[in-house]
Amino acid sequence: MANIASAEKRIRQTLKRTARNKARKSRVHTAVRKVEEAVAAGNKEAALAAFRAAQPELQRAAGKGVLKANAVSRKLSRLSASVKAVAA
Repeated sequence: MANIASAEKRIRQTLKRTARNKARKSRVHTAVRKVEEAVAAGNKEAALAAFRAAQPELQRAAGKGVLKANAVSRKLSRLSASVKAVAA
């Protein structure tokens, strides 16, 4: 256990940040899952709406450093391709 005030503060900050990042990552996973489920069901409108909702969540996660920027770009590209393939 930390004895120094600054170390105790770092522990508090880390706990808060961890909870916040976990919540962000959970929102991203939920949004991506909704897109994938809509694509699997073959529902173009629902897939498009879910993709539009997932896009800002992914971008926000990249901006906050929760996910790597290239990983977010790759996920968005693949989700977009799968949504476009539903129409075909």
